[in-house]
Amino acid sequence: MTNTTHFGYKTVAEEEKVHEVAKVFHSVASKYDVMNDLMSAGLHRVWKAFTIANAAVRPGMKVLDIAGGTGDLSKEFVKQAGPTGEVWLTDINESMLRVGRDRLLNLGRVTPTLLCDAEKLPFPDNYFDRVSVAFGLRNMTHKDLALKEMQRVLKPGGKLLVLEFSKVAAPLQKPYDLYSFSVLPWLGQKIAGDAESYRYLAESIRMHPDQETLKGMMETAGLERVQYFNLTAGVAALHTGIKL
Repeated sequence: MTNTTHFGYKTVAEEEKVHEVAKVFHSVASKYDVMNDLMSAGLHRVWKAFTIANAAVRPGMKVLDIAGGTGDLSKEFVKQAGPTGEVWLTDINESMLRVGRDRLLNLGRVTPTLLCDAEKLPFPDNYFDRVSVAFGLRNMTHKDLALKEMQRVLKPGGKLLVLEFSKVAAPLQKPYDLYSFSVLPWLGQKIAGDAESYRYLAESIRMHPDQETLKGMMETAGLERVQYFNLTAGVAALHTGIKL
């Protein structure tokens, strides 16, 4: 019997989801940052800055940026970890990873980049001081497995940071839905020539676990002192947890 999962609001075979998500990001990679700025009115940069501040990367630290895409977090982590540190920019999508790698090279920030699946991380146990995933967890087929893998590769005392779209405050729900399902696909068509990928984006946000559910999933994966910070009335949330 084929196992199924969600791709937006559709139910698909698990192996099919990987290919469908890949198609979305191959399609939007070249316009990804422009669309992020337009969709969030630049707020994604504020959310990422908050995440980077919470990571508190220090010189010499080892950092893993999962689903790092175009490298927004990695470029700061490389600067903070310094020449004695080690920062890995990873993504499951080759098109996104190529954009991120090229951007870092253009900034003169040479760091290892690796195509890899967050559910099967090719790193040893207890290796990283920090693991981050920004706007990538909701696209993963087995979020529980991915979180366990992130916990596995963290050193004791290391921190996981999960930045993701979340459940918006109730008074904003109706205008947020209108924006998500009408404006976003229209913007996607105009800017990236792809309305469907941005319709999927809106649907995938609705299917993602809410703040308390994700907190529980991180605790089940073995993380301690899990907390979350609602950003822009819950449009996004940063969850953090420590491996003890």
